[in-house]
Amino acid sequence: MNELLTAVRAGRHHDVPPLVLGLDLPGRRSALAGLKELRKEVRSWDWQRRDRIRKALLVAGAGCHTGAAGCAAWIGGRDLRDWTRSPYPLILASLKDRDPAWLGDLAQRLAERSVLSDAEYSFVGELARIAQVPIPVTDNLVVGWTELVGTARWRGRTRRPLADILREDPHTAVLAPRLFEMPELPPQVDWYDAPESQEHWPGALCALADDGVLDRPYLVERCVTRLMRGGRSVDQRFFLAVLQRLGATEEEESRHLRDWTAMAADGIAPVASHAQQVLVRLDDRGELSARELAEVSGAVLFRQEKKLVRAQLTLLGKALRRDTATAGELLPAVAEAFGHEGIDVEERALKLVARYLPAVASPEVREQLASAAGRLGPLHRETVAGLFGDLVEEEPREAYEEFLPPAPVLRPHEPAPETVAELVEEVAARVKSHASERWIPSSAVADLSTGVTGFERTLDGLVRLARTHREELTAALREALAGVHFVEHGLGPYMVDPRAISTSHGISVVVASLLGLVSERDRVAWRAKTTVKGADACAHAALNGVLLDRAWEAAEAMAAGEAPFLLATPTWHTGAIEAAELVERLRSYRELGARPGPADFAQALLRVRRGSGPDGAAAAAAEALGTEEGDRLAAWIRADEPVAPVLRHPATTVSRPSAHNWWQRTTTGARQVLLATRERPVIRREFPEAFHWLGAAQLPRAQECYHWGPERSAHWTATLPEDPEALAAWLLPDLLFAADQGQRGAVGFLPALAESAGEVGAATHLALAYGLGARYPEDRTAAADALLVLAAGGRLDGASLGRELAILVDRDLVKVNRTADALGTVAATGAYRTVLTVLAAMLPGLLAYGKTPRGLGDLLSVAAECAERYGTGGIPPIAGLAATAGRKGSSQTVRQAARLLAAFPAVAEGAPPEGAEGPESVEGPESPGAPDVGEATAPGRMDQGAAGSGI
Repeated sequence: MNELLTAVRAGRHHDVPPLVLGLDLPGRRSALAGLKELRKEVRSWDWQRRDRIRKALLVAGAGCHTGAAGCAAWIGGRDLRDWTRSPYPLILASLKDRDPAWLGDLAQRLAERSVLSDAEYSFVGELARIAQVPIPVTDNLVVGWTELVGTARWRGRTRRPLADILREDPHTAVLAPRLFEMPELPPQVDWYDAPESQEHWPGALCALADDGVLDRPYLVERCVTRLMRGGRSVDQRFFLAVLQRLGATEEEESRHLRDWTAMAADGIAPVASHAQQVLVRLDDRGELSARELAEVSGAVLFRQEKKLVRAQLTLLGKALRRDTATAGELLPAVAEAFGHEGIDVEERALKLVARYLPAVASPEVREQLASAAGRLGPLHRETVAGLFGDLVEEEPREAYEEFLPPAPVLRPHEPAPETVAELVEEVAARVKSHASERWIPSSAVADLSTGVTGFERTLDGLVRLARTHREELTAALREALAGVHFVEHGLGPYMVDPRAISTSHGISVVVASLLGLVSERDRVAWRAKTTVKGADACAHAALNGVLLDRAWEAAEAMAAGEAPFLLATPTWHTGAIEAAELVERLRSYRELGARPGPADFAQALLRVRRGSGPDGAAAAAAEALGTEEGDRLAAWIRADEPVAPVLRHPATTVSRPSAHNWWQRTTTGARQVLLATRERPVIRREFPEAFHWLGAAQLPRAQECYHWGPERSAHWTATLPEDPEALAAWLLPDLLFAADQGQRGAVGFLPALAESAGEVGAATHLALAYGLGARYPEDRTAAADALLVLAAGGRLDGASLGRELAILVDRDLVKVNRTADALGTVAATGAYRTVLTVLAAMLPGLLAYGKTPRGLGDLLSVAAECAERYGTGGIPPIAGLAATAGRKGSSQTVRQAARLLAAFPAVAEGAPPEGAEGPESVEGPESPGAPDVGEATAPGRMDQGAAGSGI
């Protein structure tokens, strides 16, 4: 036993198997006790010493366990898994004297654990072979199998065909079918370019089905079942690709009639399209009754995808031509399209009803159709009246009610954990959630908060408990974070670089310092990096530097045992602190004789709510403390000034029709619309150096950088919860690139920004305009959420937003069709008046263009929908609308303009009322003569004369 422990301590892993096999059962049990103690001991070693013995410790512990359950748990231990070359051959050697049944039990237990690599899969397979038992078929084992297959494809100089690798694998016949039963496909499988190619999984699996290796009817049934079940879009596309490649027989198509109808109604667009094609074939073979066609059509016509809806109307038209006697059953289904957002869809459905209405004998059906036609807008009223006469009754318009979400309500920030166990659990969850994993099903990922609320709660808890329970806390953290990279190997440079850090990194810095993993030399060098300087410094690095500076300061205070708690811990979920509460915290510091940390107090000042005014009680109470910090707090509250005043951009007009050339504008490049901020001297004079960037004058620069990310931006709004305007101005370049070049994730901070209590103005509305035109749908959704939050709080200036959008479209910085999609999303929530107010200010400039911009028809469609739902009360007639509606042709733009015009009947008879906006300009929300600091003449460079006059 002593010889085994000596070999393990020396890291001689090749000597371990014979030493284990030389021990009897009592000897192995005794050695195992020593190995467990050694495992606890090495957790406090530096990472280099741990690495030297890790593999030997893993092999020895596996060989000394007498129970399969304990052996599987030891092999799967996170702290023993950080190795380069596989230790599993050595483990097999140390287990070669075990009973086959024991080895089979071990294989089953390991297969049920995290078998997420090709090495682990090979190990389990070898155990099953030695035990002469079937390989355990589990989801985790299948993941390891796909990893092995993916690795095997790239061995050698050329890539081997996937189908050949699968044919050679003896376990393919039992493991491949499991792919069709897993909750989510592993990443190796769901990636493919061409479903018909055998170089990718769908094609390779179908090739094996053609060869008889896999059961083709079973795959068809499972594909249909999985498509019916739904799930991730990428999984749905995979099963659809397999099903299309296999090709269902006529008997299989007939047997799943109800499944196709359900898919056509509820499936994602590609699945619904395939199901629709199957239904067409069933109809051609006479296997689809009129009742079944009517049922599925009612659901499909309710969908938003125009291609699907048009195809379904075509199918209905074919069925009606074949047998007009079915009109009474099919036309009510056709009438479902009367509520579609596409005016061409409505017109096509109305034509079908008009053509086959004479074949309808039932008065009840006619009344039903008339009632459905009553949903059509004013543009179709004359046609509907001609078809149904007195059956259509003009319903009195009910009083309009705008549907907006509840106004944001401040939620109290949760207090710090009071026990070591609770705090350690939070720290481990936060740190480990940030660590990269090879593969974790998204359905199994815990919903861990990565925002500022959780970070501040955890940070404050570390400071409090490190002062009162240091030894217990450090021991528990070492145990809980065993195997985490920075605990094993120390902090890396990227974890202390303000260009790349997140809140999780901030916690890691504090924990590493608490555990003694940071040398004094590194601490001094790394903390110096928190101050960002130079011409290329950006807001991302500056805001991250503030967070990192606070983390280093907290770590130093914990080492000295000075800070009882943090002053900057928020009162509310937005990050804001009540002034009276901060006064009481300073009072506690004074009574305890503690000195506030400069960075902690500076962040507290930036977060304090300044709404108490110059004569507020909080300022007087702060001054009465008689401390330097109390006086600074009182002065800060009384000043009630923004951290960085934003310079408003000047009146920017949309080009006049005579001078406008759409092609020339899009090919000569657009001028960026950005904002500058003024200097705030008090920050550069009294705040720590890491905060100085926030108080310096910032010129607008269209400079793209990669220091941000959705996960990393959670703390930005909480750094300045009272100053959304400054933050919006600084982050406008991100939003510009999100709209103009497709930078993903840059809009995610806008909803939190909209919840901030500070005053919003031109910068916030310009940021919102960029966000509504972002390239990616999830970013536009975030902007739509922010718009609704502002509207719910009565803080949205719809006309100003509309003018900003018109300016951005004119500069070719925002695409009209993307903006239409975002505003349509907002309108769909019931905020029709809000959206129409925005569009009434945006549309005149767009309608004045000589060449119609792409997507204008979609934008007009949104406006028409809002006008039909809300009416036009309080909305001035839109200049240029009548001229657009009067153009020749039947384009979407002309149709939707005519539809919108129907809601403004006065415009058709004369010119816009006096005072209405003309078509030639859209004025900005600024005072005449303001300095032109809103436009950069080239990326990264600004008109210096304008800049000098503005700052």
